[in-house]
Amino acid sequence: ERASVSRPRAGASSCLAVALGLWLGGTPSACRDVADSRPNILLMMADDLGIGDLGCYGNKTLRTPNIDRLAEDGVVLTQHIAAASVCTPSRAAFLTGRYPIRSGMVSSNAYRVLQWTAASGGLPTNEITFAKILRDQGYATGLIGKWHLGLNCESSRDHCHHPQAHGFDSFLGMPFSMMADCARWELSEKRVGLERTLGLWFQVLGLASLTLALTSSWVPVLGAALAAAVLFTASRIVGHLIVHADCFLMRNHTVTQQPLDFDRATPLLLQEVSSFLQRNKHRPFLLFVSFLHVHVPLVTTKGFLGRSRHGLYGDNVEEMDWMVGRILDTLDQEGLADGTLVYFTADHGGCLESRLGSNQYGGWNGVYQGGKGMGGWEGGIRVPGIFRWPGVLPAGRVIQEPTSLMDVFPTVVQLGGGQVPQDRVIDGRDLLPLLLGTAQHSEHEFLLHYCQRFLHAARWQQRDQDPTLWKVHFMTPIFQPEGAGACYGKVVCPCTGEGVVQHDPPLLFDLSRDPSESHVLTPDSEPRFHQVVGRVRQAVEEHQRSLGTVPQQLGTLNNLWRPWLQPCCGPFPLCWCDTEDQGQ
Repeated sequence: ERASVSRPRAGASSCLAVALGLWLGGTPSACRDVADSRPNILLMMADDLGIGDLGCYGNKTLRTPNIDRLAEDGVVLTQHIAAASVCTPSRAAFLTGRYPIRSGMVSSNAYRVLQWTAASGGLPTNEITFAKILRDQGYATGLIGKWHLGLNCESSRDHCHHPQAHGFDSFLGMPFSMMADCARWELSEKRVGLERTLGLWFQVLGLASLTLALTSSWVPVLGAALAAAVLFTASRIVGHLIVHADCFLMRNHTVTQQPLDFDRATPLLLQEVSSFLQRNKHRPFLLFVSFLHVHVPLVTTKGFLGRSRHGLYGDNVEEMDWMVGRILDTLDQEGLADGTLVYFTADHGGCLESRLGSNQYGGWNGVYQGGKGMGGWEGGIRVPGIFRWPGVLPAGRVIQEPTSLMDVFPTVVQLGGGQVPQDRVIDGRDLLPLLLGTAQHSEHEFLLHYCQRFLHAARWQQRDQDPTLWKVHFMTPIFQPEGAGACYGKVVCPCTGEGVVQHDPPLLFDLSRDPSESHVLTPDSEPRFHQVVGRVRQAVEEHQRSLGTVPQQLGTLNNLWRPWLQPCCGPFPLCWCDTEDQGQ
């Protein structure tokens, strides 16, 4: 299967091919300028952004002039695909160039992302990120913003999953993620569930203490009553505890702000971007800006509140676009723009189920069906993909071939002079020939779409005289209410069990003519139905034979809150500190 075989680093022959292709295409660049230039690399990733939220992808009502300018000056990918439709596994695949099932960043239970900072799961230390490779090649590497790939294994200070254990020289951001609990006015499913469980146990112990008072001595009565009082108190303050447990900032290995100060988060992260660029402008650098925007609770500074036509979500999108503009301006001011490859994307599609009252609280996925959490539908996995490299990549180029977030790994590794690992399967493909125009077709013949560890769908880019793009769905979620296009009443749609339909025969779509996946093809309407489904099944079987057995990092035991793994910069559990205003 072409999507599952590692490939060696481009050598002299591919370099010559690039040079020849550039000469024939009239592009004013040479192979030496591209393959050996070791450019600076700036990667920007939005959180929960819908592809339809950007002007350059068709939005007419949200203002995103800075991202649109980036698209005008660079190359736009229209079929850029995330390896998962939720945060943690998608980001793991992005950093490693591998399907998350290979690293164990999946599960077979209800946990689809890491649930706590103080859980023991995370990106395994034996995984190789592009940051590790480029750091070894002499690049200054930094991560600013969201991580959500784990922190500790056995103690609150071992930091086995920390960004600096995965190749980043410096880190300022959230080791976890923005979530509804970060705002005390929000009620997340996790918080409601904890309060309900603690309240239930309070009632049980309260009833037990009354029963014991009638039938036993006062010692067990007092014990049960004390336990009930503790549980009652915990049920009342659990929201406060969650905010302090998960919503905080770290600078390298030190907790510097707990809980997160909403009003200062955006200027603080922008200041760190500027500082990183200034510190490292005389050496090659890799900077990954992982925005806290536009995940709930949509923390937006006062200057952007009420500015958009789409409520708080629109305000948050427009503020993120302003942040992109500030970052690009800093590149210009430091004289770094021409020597820097800039990339913008999102970790997956917008969340359709996010609502505040009757108002939509999540993103818009354009013409594509589905959204965040839906393993196979395009709306959950088709994301923006924009590359800019002045003087090297042709401005205004649009690529409609299938590409993946996993492709960033081999692309930046080879640009930075590194070697793509040969001891493991790398699912990503080098995008440079496609971006430059020396290749007309993607190297991905097949791309697979998982939901947890369950394969929901696959696409096949046919490579004959009729290059049809086929999409096969083996499972799809059951929308609630029927026909709603989402699973309202849930956080996201489920991956397995009673909440999905298994299709036999599978659903078949022609994405080249039906990108919204609205017309199901059948053996009666498509003469090649059985041929296409058979070829896709064969590719799936080849892929599955390439999978090894690895621990599930998101399994139940790895996703439980452990007090001894909880980072705390004050007396536990009342963790509080703020040293960022002291310049630390």
